[in-house]
Amino acid sequence: MAHSFSLKTSVQLGVVPTHIKFVGGLVPDEQGRLPRGGDGRLLVVSEMEAIRDASPVPVQNAQVTIFPGVDEGDTDEMFAGIRDLGMGLHPIMMVGGADPMDPADEEKVAAMLASGLRVAKKHGVTQVSSTSIEQWMQPGATPKTGEAFDAAVAQNVRAHLRAWREAEVEGSCIDTWHIEFLRKGEFQTFNDIAKCWAFVKAANAELGAKFFKIMVDAAHCGDSGLSIPENEALISQVAAAGEMGTFHASAKTTRGCLSTDDGWIGALLSAAAKTGELKYVFVEIFHHEDPALEALRQLDPGHGIDTTDGRTYREAVIDGVVDVARRLNNLVARGFLKN
Repeated sequence: MAHSFSLKTSVQLGVVPTHIKFVGGLVPDEQGRLPRGGDGRLLVVSEMEAIRDASPVPVQNAQVTIFPGVDEGDTDEMFAGIRDLGMGLHPIMMVGGADPMDPADEEKVAAMLASGLRVAKKHGVTQVSSTSIEQWMQPGATPKTGEAFDAAVAQNVRAHLRAWREAEVEGSCIDTWHIEFLRKGEFQTFNDIAKCWAFVKAANAELGAKFFKIMVDAAHCGDSGLSIPENEALISQVAAAGEMGTFHASAKTTRGCLSTDDGWIGALLSAAAKTGELKYVFVEIFHHEDPALEALRQLDPGHGIDTTDGRTYREAVIDGVVDVARRLNNLVARGFLKN
């Protein structure tokens, strides 16, 4: 066990427990029930408790998935269980089976998002996230450019603000909606910060408030095709506009141990810290054998590499938490981040 230490900054540190796999860990069954262990406890709650107990630095938040149709009692139990661990809740609203860029799917997309927003409201959540501006891994899909891109932005604005209205978010506890873009191949159109920002800017302009923000995921930035300096410049611009949100410390390509990131996490975390707008950082590692991510392994074999180097995935995540906490503390020591 490493020596215990504390964060020296107000920036909060958390974990996205994707390392327990979507299939068998996070995704509900056909009855909408969430996976449980032999002791009857929800696996995601048990895992976050184990991470909390083993981590030498406090884990302050958990970013957990919300799927449409999940049993309400299971969702209530998950949220209560995580809060009982002393952690804040940052739900990720999942959208599937519909294309947010297609007007024909607007009602389906808005309904799924509104459902997640209502769950967040019920539990007094202030920060929500979603990967909801494009359908994941669509065979034959091609990038939208020019007028087609503008139309995709406009349709996304309509769908997301429809969900905002239908869930009656205005005046509620929810104050920020973080939008995540994905790497090239997973998304064909909204696959870098600049393209995601086009939606965020348009949605906020329509709403008249800085409600939507960009989730800066180091892995997706690294696989986006833009260089580190290009991403650093965009992070600075997005933050200056008041539209930078949560930061994901996750390794490009492998999505495994943070030691495989080729410098992206350190560079982009520093860039985000220097803006003065960084508030939440999450460590995110994926399991290289998760059945739900087979399409991603087909897209890039690097995603199927075992980077644990003899550790359990939990141990790899805790190593990541320690690494990121040290980085944050040293950003404070160097005067790049306030304590």
